[in-house]
Order: sequence, then structure tokens, then C-alpha cells
Amino acid sequence: MTSRTKGILIALTGTTAWATTGIFISYLLKHYNLQPLTLAFWRDLIIAASLIAILRVRQPGALKLSRRDLPFFLLYGFLGLAIFNSLWTFSVQYNGAAVATVLAYSSPAFTVLLARPILKEQLTPRKLIAVALSLVGCVFVAKAYSAEAWKVNPVGIMVGLGTGLAFAFYSLAGRWSGRRFASPWTVTAYGFLFAAVALSLTQRPGTLFTMGAAWDGWIILAVLAIGPSLMGFGLYTLSLRYLQASVASLIAALEPALTAIMAIFLLGEILDEKQWLGAGLILAAVILVQSDSAEKVNRQTSNEKRETTGTI
Repeated sequence: MTSRTKGILIALTGTTAWATTGIFISYLLKHYNLQPLTLAFWRDLIIAASLIAILRVRQPGALKLSRRDLPFFLLYGFLGLAIFNSLWTFSVQYNGAAVATVLAYSSPAFTVLLARPILKEQLTPRKLIAVALSLVGCVFVAKAYSAEAWKVNPVGIMVGLGTGLAFAFYSLAGRWSGRRFASPWTVTAYGFLFAAVALSLTQRPGTLFTMGAAWDGWIILAVLAIGPSLMGFGLYTLSLRYLQASVASLIAALEPALTAIMAIFLLGEILDEKQWLGAGLILAAVILVQSDSAEKVNRQTSNEKRETTGTI
């Protein structure tokens, strides 16, 4: 298995895990006295505490940090995770879930454009076409194609685009971290720890324990954090060691389509023709960008063979 294939499989597994988080979060917010930012705080804290406990037993060396690592985690945790979670919450409030989803998945566009100057990743026509297909697909999946859905104020649009930009920063920083940290789980553990600290500053007195003795809610929250959230973010960070940030972010854009399909089986929801079309467009975007990467690898292999033949 090539490193690229391994990265694709890891990213797809992580994105599939991510896709279930929306169902958990929706259930918790509807059935329990829990604010969105409070839920985000507990989720991040449980992820960090669980992963740090596991690493202390299985891989204690991964928990070692130096002082020069702190600025990275301040930016990664605060900008890449805490601000993303906060902006996403306010985007839903300002724009509604459909438009907020589309604006959040502007992240592949930001990632593709920023990856060139920051990470020196190649900007190809296929990547740009894939970004366009992905955005159009998200519009259809989220049912954001009506004019009424886009009657939002400029502040809402800016907050929504900020969500996409924050996730793009998270992807680029995760890709860059592979050059500095031996284990991707180090990045995930401390990233969420710093994010939890940042989100704790957003909590008002009395909001942290509003679920009270609703132990079934706490159990669902713990399952959400330790299961699909930890697996999704951890595997996505791991995939960035094998894939370009622009490629991984386009694979992550499959999440709303996967969530919609899972909702058919788990919640009894029905997808209309336009939503299926949107899911197909997002999948086509992923296939397109992967074929672009495969073609590049084949060209490099052919060039190496020609060079070897010429040397002999």
C-alpha cells in the first residue's frame, strides 16, 4: 500500500467517524439542557483527558513538550479548534444550519489557496474544479439552494466564512505539525487541551453543569467525545502526514453527505433528488483530486524510470 493510498483510507475513516458527530450533537442539544459552547467545552476536555491518559500508559514519550512547542499549541488549539467550534455555533445562530454548513465547507477553498504559499503545495486546475464541485455539492446536500436561505446579514456571512477559514488553519497547521512532532496523537491531545482551556473562558457561571444528574446525557457526551470525535480528529490529523492539506480537506468535505446518508438509517430521514445530486458532486470532487494526485505520482515514477534507464 502506498503512502497516498494509506492517507486516503485514513482520511475516509476519520471523515466517516466525523459524520456521526452531528447526529450525537443534535440529539444532546434537543433532549438535554445544554448550550452549544458548553457542549463543545466538555467534548474537547473529555477528548484531551482521555487521550492524555491513554498516551501516558501506551506512549508516554508522546506527551513530552518543550517550551518552544507552546506557541504552536496556543495557535493550534485557540485558532484551529476553539475558534472553529465557537464560530460554527454562532454561524448556525446567524445563518441557519443549511447556510452555516455550506459556509463551513468553504474550508477546502481556503486550504487549497493558502497551501500554496504556506506549504508550497501545487495549485492545479483539477483542485480548483474539485473545490467548485464540493461547494456546489454542499449547497445541494444542505438544501441551501433557495433564495430565502441566503437572506442573511453581512455579519452572518463573515462569521460563516470565518468558520471555513479556521478549519483551513487547522488543516494547514496539522500538515505542518508532521514535520515537528513524531506522533500525530501528541498534536491531537494538546490541541484539544488548549482548545478546552480557551472554551472555558466562554462559559458563564452555572452553565457547565446544567445537565445535572442526567447521567444518560453525560454518557452520550462521553461516547461522542471518546468515540467519533476523537477518532475523526485524530485520524484526520494522521492523514495529513500522508496527504497534502488541500487533498485531505476535500475528503473531509464528504462529511455532510455521509451525515445525510447515515440519517436515513439512524433517524429515518429521506434525501431528495437534489441532495443525492449534491452527494454525487462531492464524491466526484474527491475522485477528481485523487486522480490528479495519482497522475502526478505516475509522472514522477515515469521520470525516475527514464532517468535510471538513461544512467544505465
